[in-house]
Amino acid sequence: MESSKRATVYFAADVHKALRLRAAASDRSVSDMVNDAVRVALAEDATDLEAFSSRDKEKSISFDAFVTGMKRRGRI
Repeated sequence: MESSKRATVYFAADVHKALRLRAAASDRSVSDMVNDAVRVALAEDATDLEAFSSRDKEKSISFDAFVTGMKRRGRI
């Protein structure tokens, strides 16, 4: 079993109730559900970071310049 660390997390009352009900319905602990949700969020962050680094060499344009260009080309 991997080691665990304890943390105190405060949920809105309705979110906590929903978590407890979902945990009971799925025969899982709230901790397991929160751990899974955090892992999914971190995996999405890792995917985003990979995408950012793969586009690191692309030319960057500011929003203002982009909108000005659209107006100049008659797109807006």
